[in-house]
Amino acid sequence: MSEPHFESWGRPARTTRRAVASRDLTGLPAGRLTNGTDCGDGSFLPFGNGRSYGDTCHNDAGTLIDTRPAARIHAFNRETGMLTADAGVMLSEITRHVAPAGWFLPVTPGTQFVTLGGAIANDIHGKNHHRRGTFGCWVEAFELERSGEGRVHCSRNARPDLFAATISGMGLTGLIRQATIRLLQVSSLTIAQTTTRFDRLEDYFELAEGADERHEYAVAWIDSLATGRALGRGHLIAGDHAPDGDRTGIARGPLAAVPFTPPISPLRGIALRAFNEVYYRKPRRGTMHHLVPFDQFFYPLDRVGRWNRLYGPRGLHQHQSVVPAQAGPDAVRALIECARSHRQGSFLTVLKRFGDRQSPGLTSFPRPGYTLTLDFPHRGEATLRLLAELDRITVEAGGAVNPYKDARMSPQTFAAGFPQWHRLEAIRDPSIVSDFWKRTALQLTATSGGAHKQR
Repeated sequence: MSEPHFESWGRPARTTRRAVASRDLTGLPAGRLTNGTDCGDGSFLPFGNGRSYGDTCHNDAGTLIDTRPAARIHAFNRETGMLTADAGVMLSEITRHVAPAGWFLPVTPGTQFVTLGGAIANDIHGKNHHRRGTFGCWVEAFELERSGEGRVHCSRNARPDLFAATISGMGLTGLIRQATIRLLQVSSLTIAQTTTRFDRLEDYFELAEGADERHEYAVAWIDSLATGRALGRGHLIAGDHAPDGDRTGIARGPLAAVPFTPPISPLRGIALRAFNEVYYRKPRRGTMHHLVPFDQFFYPLDRVGRWNRLYGPRGLHQHQSVVPAQAGPDAVRALIECARSHRQGSFLTVLKRFGDRQSPGLTSFPRPGYTLTLDFPHRGEATLRLLAELDRITVEAGGAVNPYKDARMSPQTFAAGFPQWHRLEAIRDPSIVSDFWKRTALQLTATSGGAHKQR
């Protein structure tokens, strides 16, 4: 079947894509589909819910494997917090299923509309990385279907090579059918939120370590348009599970939805500057304490349906970088100043401190240091030049750019941040590839004469 809606969230290229439901795929490689789907060039790529921002979830010459149809939760132990579910189950479904028993996702990103398989494949991180690490730290085992091998059981002890490569492997090692994860036991899902307004970037770095020590969750919103001494001003937002509160796990419905894509993004210029000014002054000076619903704390943008349309017809680019702790203050300042000098303000700028807990994933993005997220309406070559400069600053600081937020980084930028890429290429399922992998790793392999593939 052909579907026009298998887009990534950044919408870098809108086209009709071939897709087949995972339930109709009885094996890899091509030729074993139950409904006669056209498989393009014969390659595949698992697809979750399209919340990656770039082309790691695209395979435009091949066929996507839609994991969502008929996905379900198979088992949940209310005493131990162990859960087994199909890869296409949404994190929102898991939350609703386990919250009444006092459990929650150990790691959750900024949207609840991510599949379990996508969370593993991208080794997602959240506001509590300093305590809980990445999602992969909580994965016990999974069933992986590979061409030529069939279904393979993977854990830290069973096929540990595939286990490590699949966690953060961007779906390239095979099709995750089911996974078992450990959950986090919590008192409630209501969050006791602490918001501290700070007046300059230096203040954040003075506050961040202490916030991580005291709180389960911590993240900062940055006003990327502030200038002079106020550069980098913002809010440090920390939180903990309240002793009493919501245990339904049911998020509130959307407040509104963006009905169409405007011809020009409103998230720029004077309007963006005015929004930042109002939002910065929303909390009073000092520290404020509130009890807030879990969806307000973790998933504020989920309450606006299809908010990505606000970035205009060319879509958006999100640039997420991580830099070592020692380089953090200078590198983060340089990144923010770079965006300003290119006259492209970021609508949502987020700064967080990663902890030391190592992921089991082979090519995981989080590592000790600071991570800065910037997003921009795509304005053609001007935006691409800005992003290339942000890449340069990141790499020179010893950092990395997040692959599943990317739609255009160079092979060299990818290799600099992920020197283990060739090990993932060596174990990649030969029937699976993505557009991202073609333009980065496979370009590196071609220029090196295939030497990495033989390792």
